[in-house]
Amino acid sequence: MRWKHRPPGSNWGDFGPDDELGRLNLLTPAKVLEAMAEVRDGRSFCLSLPLDFPGGNALNRFRHPPRRFTSGRAGKVNYNFALNQVNPAFTDVVSDDAVLLYTQYSTQWDALSHVGGLFDADGDGVAEPLYYNGWRAGVEIQGPEGSEDGLEGVRAERLGIEKMAETAVTGRAVLIDLERHVGRERVLVDHALLQQVMQTDGVVVEPGDMVCLYTGFADVVLEMNREPDAHRLETSCAVLDGRDPALLRWITDCGLSVLIADNYAVEAYPARDGGSCCAALPLHEHCLFKLGIHLGELWYLTALAHHLRATGRSRFMLTAPPLRLPGAVGSPVTPVALT
Repeated sequence: MRWKHRPPGSNWGDFGPDDELGRLNLLTPAKVLEAMAEVRDGRSFCLSLPLDFPGGNALNRFRHPPRRFTSGRAGKVNYNFALNQVNPAFTDVVSDDAVLLYTQYSTQWDALSHVGGLFDADGDGVAEPLYYNGWRAGVEIQGPEGSEDGLEGVRAERLGIEKMAETAVTGRAVLIDLERHVGRERVLVDHALLQQVMQTDGVVVEPGDMVCLYTGFADVVLEMNREPDAHRLETSCAVLDGRDPALLRWITDCGLSVLIADNYAVEAYPARDGGSCCAALPLHEHCLFKLGIHLGELWYLTALAHHLRATGRSRFMLTAPPLRLPGAVGSPVTPVALT
C-alpha cells in the first residue's frame, strides 16, 4: 500500500489499492439493467446547458466562457472556405473551428483529481497533499515550472477524467425535486430536510444509484441570458449543507455512485463556519477525496423534473460520459436521460 492510514470515514482501499474509479465501481451490469427497466415512455432529455452559459465570470472569477476561433488556410480564414480557391475543379465549401474551453465552466463533471486534501497517510507527522485512495498530487509539466509554457502542460498523473469516461457512466438515476418543495429561495438543505422531501415524494436511493438534485438554479442562469448577476446567483435556490455530519453520513451509507445538481458546487460555497481548521468545501472533501464520488454541477434538469412530476416518477436511465481527455481534472458533459 502507498499509505498506512486513511482519512476517517473514507473508503480508501475498499475497491483495491490501485483503484481510480471510486464509487463508479457500483455501476455494474446489473445496475445498467435496472436502468433499462426504467425506460417506459420512450422520452429522452438533454441535461446540459448551452456550454457558453452562465456567461461572464460572475459565478467563478477563474473560469471564463468558451472562445471559438479557426485557423488560416491559403492566407484566409478556414471558415466558409471555398476549395476552388486552391483548386478550380473543386466545388466544396468547408468550415473548421477550434475552442478554448474551461472544462468546468458550464455543465460538468468533477474528476477525483479536482479536490484533494492535506493528510498524513504515511504516519510521519507531516500532512501531504493527496487525492482519493491516497494518490499523490502529482502533475506533469512541460517546460520550466511556473512559466507560461509550463502552465499549458499541467495535467493530473492519476485520477484524470479519462478514467471516468472509460466506464461510459451509465446506470439508474434518481431525481430529488428540491425546487418543488422549497422554491427558488436560497435554502441550506441538511439531512433532515432532504429526508423530508424524499419521504414526501416517495424517493428511494439504493446502492449504485446516481442521485440528481433539481433546485431550479439552472433556470435562473438561463433567465439571465449570459449576463449573470452575482448577487442573484449567490442568493438563489437550494444548496446542500456540507457541514452537516448527518448529511455526509447519509451520502456514505446510501451507496449512491455519483452526486449531481443543477447548481454551482452542489454544496453551499462558501460553507458555513466550521471552526478553526477544516475543508473550505466539506462535501467535495467527503465525496471526491474520501469516498471517490464524482460530482456533477450546473446540469439542466428542468424538463426532466417536470416530466417526472407529471408521471409521478423519480427514476430514469442516465448516460453521461465526460470527454476522454487524459489528465483533465474536470470535463464538460452532455448527459442524456431516458424515461
